[in-house]
Amino acid sequence: MEQRHVPVALPRVLELLTPVLLTPGDQETVMVDATTGLGGHSAAVLQRFPNAQVVGLDRDPQAVAAATERLGGFKDRARVVHARYDQMSEVLDDLHIDRVDAVLFDLGVSSMQIDEPDRGFAYSRTAPLDMRMDTDAELTADEVLNTYSQSDLARVLWEYGEERFARRIAREIVARRPLRTSDDLVAAVEAGVPAAARRKGHPAKRTFQAIRIEVNGELASLAAALPQALRRLRPGGRIVVLSYHSLEDKMVKQALRRGAEHSAPAGLPVIPADSRPWLRLITRGSEVASEQEIAVNPRARSVRIRAAEKLREAS
Repeated sequence: MEQRHVPVALPRVLELLTPVLLTPGDQETVMVDATTGLGGHSAAVLQRFPNAQVVGLDRDPQAVAAATERLGGFKDRARVVHARYDQMSEVLDDLHIDRVDAVLFDLGVSSMQIDEPDRGFAYSRTAPLDMRMDTDAELTADEVLNTYSQSDLARVLWEYGEERFARRIAREIVARRPLRTSDDLVAAVEAGVPAAARRKGHPAKRTFQAIRIEVNGELASLAAALPQALRRLRPGGRIVVLSYHSLEDKMVKQALRRGAEHSAPAGLPVIPADSRPWLRLITRGSEVASEQEIAVNPRARSVRIRAAEKLREAS
């Protein structure tokens, strides 16, 4: 599995982190890998920056086990914790870490989760309707699809999948209950999406994304995690975020932009110090993967990269 795993945008991530993690002498630095997965980004950071330590978080127990094994060769420089990224402050408090030099988010479903057929994340494979990132969690895709009302299903598909045929698909789902496998869900989607709209990409992609987000509460967790990450950064520290769909990217964009704009009322001749920007945007808008990377790693096709540097503590 580790050999199959190709971290997305790895050279660019390392480039963005170099100014804060490459230090002279024995000056230690700390990075939080908020979505450790199989540990590809963390392993590269530990290899590249000999003074860096990594605190890895992941909600998936299988990922925690895999990353712990992968990073085990770095002695005491890496710790991987079973936790969601919105539990970042709690984890850092437990480790007696106040400020960190960098935080990395690689959002969305991981390579391991997609590649494990029994997890139910892929619409191209027959699997139970699970979709839990944390296999210890209670809510599953099966429960969402078979117990939510038709109106709630339509809301989930519209809000989290931006699916324009949300109502038609929700009606098909309810009519075909009980749904038990990914194939059942794909069939419901195909029945709800007009033939003319199936020509560009797989018709079930948005529905699977929406149900996965609902099951795992991804957007709510991200909304809670971003302020924690920015608060825990030391002045001069950096946050790097890899997003894979517009809802995530919009949330990240807004959070970083708020910190990079002054908060003073319009028309003031001088901006007070405590109203000046406390973040500096490093990337111009969002960056995308190169064609060369996409050719090697197709999962990089949809990535959007944003990064910012913390200038001072927020007021």
